[in-house]
Amino acid sequence: MISEIPKGFDKIKDRKVRDAELARIGLIAELDAVNLYEQLASLAEDETLRKVFLEIAREEKTHVG
Repeated sequence: MISEIPKGFDKIKDRKVRDAELARIGLIAELDAVNLYEQLASLAEDETLRKVFLEIAREEKTHVG
């Protein structure tokens, strides 16, 4: 999972390249969130909690879109 901006990001001088990298990092974070919530859902024993995790995962998928 990504928890911080990668090292060396501040060395990218080209604005378009920096912005593209920011977009890529954001997408990675959203996909990580989807994976996390789906994994949590698969481990949840409580059916309501499982459904909540799956709903959050669905919402994260819309963010990626």
